[in-house]
Amino acid sequence: MNNSTPQPPDYFQKYMAGDVCFGCGTENPRGLKIRSFWDGDETVCIWTPEKHHQGWANLTCGGIIATLIDCHCMASAMAFAVRNEGRALGTEPHYRFATGTLNIKFLKPTPISDSLTLRARLKNIRKKRIYTFDCKLDANAETTAEAEVVAFLVYSSNESADGDTPYSARSENLFEN
Repeated sequence: MNNSTPQPPDYFQKYMAGDVCFGCGTENPRGLKIRSFWDGDETVCIWTPEKHHQGWANLTCGGIIATLIDCHCMASAMAFAVRNEGRALGTEPHYRFATGTLNIKFLKPTPISDSLTLRARLKNIRKKRIYTFDCKLDANAETTAEAEVVAFLVYSSNESADGDTPYSARSENLFEN
């Protein structure tokens, strides 16, 4: 008889040291503190809104939804970059991603009463540092929002002598071919 307790997922944000972001930052006491994890080739985030996340009564604010999608996809980009290199999360080099584009379709109102589930799929990678995702947000097993998100790699710990200088955030336009 096996009495082992299932282990919780290994959350990506646990490996994002110094993250003070409102959406995904583990070091932001007032933030949303989302947690993203692997489910096969998709990434998943389950998050429960509270009353102060309302737009209209009983509906999740669209800005909160945008933040959830954005931050889930930035953490997912980091996790995919590490996974594609055959490394474990938390190993060097560490990567940080920033939003290039965030195109959201709000399909129907998102209730505030239940947990929300975000699922992101990697569509493609360009120039080794531009990651494009399809992401959907479900409430009560219904999709209420869909998005296409582009994430730019803006920091790599092996490219910075001081540990904080952005990686190629300089003068390069990452959308140019």
